[in-house]
Amino acid sequence: MTVALESRLPTHAMSDANRREARERRRRRIPLLPALIFVIIVTQLPFVATLVLSTLHWNVLRPGERSFAGLANYGTVFTDARLRNAVLNTVVLTVSVVLVSLLIGLVLALLLDKKFFGRGLARTLLIAPFLVMPVAAALLWKHALYNPAYGLLNGVLNAVGGWFGVADPPQVDWISTAPMTAVVTSLVWQWTPFMMLILLAGLQSQPPDVLEAAQVDGASGWHTFRYLTLPHLRQYLELSVLLGSIYIVQNFDAVFTITQGGPGTATTNLANEIYQTMFRKYEYGEAAAAGVVVVIGTIIVATFALRVVSSLLREEARR
Repeated sequence: MTVALESRLPTHAMSDANRREARERRRRRIPLLPALIFVIIVTQLPFVATLVLSTLHWNVLRPGERSFAGLANYGTVFTDARLRNAVLNTVVLTVSVVLVSLLIGLVLALLLDKKFFGRGLARTLLIAPFLVMPVAAALLWKHALYNPAYGLLNGVLNAVGGWFGVADPPQVDWISTAPMTAVVTSLVWQWTPFMMLILLAGLQSQPPDVLEAAQVDGASGWHTFRYLTLPHLRQYLELSVLLGSIYIVQNFDAVFTITQGGPGTATTNLANEIYQTMFRKYEYGEAAAAGVVVVIGTIIVATFALRVVSSLLREEARR
């Protein structure tokens, strides 16, 4: 009997320790509850309301005809020609902006990684576009650069035409002539600093002794970049692409401010199409279903981004 009781004591002691540890963990989490409740109210409850709304046929112009639609609105999202065109425009816009800004950001990061006089000032000036509010940046490009009457681009064409003896060079309406290029250019200008900062952080985390060993071995600059720097930057490049894609997929400011989705539907992306469905067609159910699809797609991309971030943090912790 005594032996049986003694054999049970360690188990009871362990269970008491586990209970105390669990109570301690709960006690430490109590201060976080207000923030958690706030996040749930601000983000999760509206998303649940959007899910409910996406299952309804609801047009505010016909308030008496609201009914349950099931998954019919999601079927409309995947079969409607306007939404398919918006998806295609979103893919073109995202891929173009991310790739071009990534390449330019890589070149700028490589230049800023070198030591030269005025590097701090150059870095500050290159970061400045990312600090401009999106709507202000879009208005700047629309009026100060693209305007056919007084825009900077046509002013430069006039000056160049005057140098070559062209009396009256044509006034190009850049937004009407190349609307997608106009939007992509403005977004590249704004997001290149973001890519540059991430890649510059990756370059500065590269072990200097590896680069010095490559120089001692007689490796050229191109071979050093190809076989040492580029593999080291792989995770930073992935992170730049994933984060850039998350932000550009949701972009509304540049498209709405510069082209309003036109001409026609030439630049209408998903965010702009959801806006038009909600506030022009007043189809609340369809707009909610399209919003849910965009959120799910963004969550999938964000999951990969978080994995890349966690792998970078683990790699830094091992150093």
